Amino acid sequence: MILSLIGLALGIIIGYYIPVTYPDSYSLYISVGLLAAMDSVFGAIRATLEGKYNSIIFITGFFGNAILAGLLAYIGDRLGVPLYYASIFVFGGRLFQNFAIIRRYVFGKLMSKKRGD
Repeated sequence: MILSLIGLALGIIIGYYIPVTYPDSYSLYISVGLLAAMDSVFGAIRATLEGKYNSIIFITGFFGNAILAGLLAYIGDRLGVPLYYASIFVFGGRLFQNFAIIRRYVFGKLMSKKRGD
């Protein structure tokens, strides 16, 4: 846990001080890829809380979902059809669902400790 927090802090610091820019035309692909990656992270947190976490599943899902979302956005862009909406709908819905489950789990644990269970 402490290594995760150190890695997160280090990543934020590096990301803040190293200027990375990208063309505006890539913003759609990056945003959809980030949404897919965030979905994978929240899914990993949920799986950890449920005791079902598997690092291979997380890593393949993290990169696979991000690549699939970017690929859908790219194909849709080439065809002139907004296929990225499918990624936004699916990954956004799962992100909120996983967050709700994590929230219920955490507050359930806090409430049970408060009651003395």
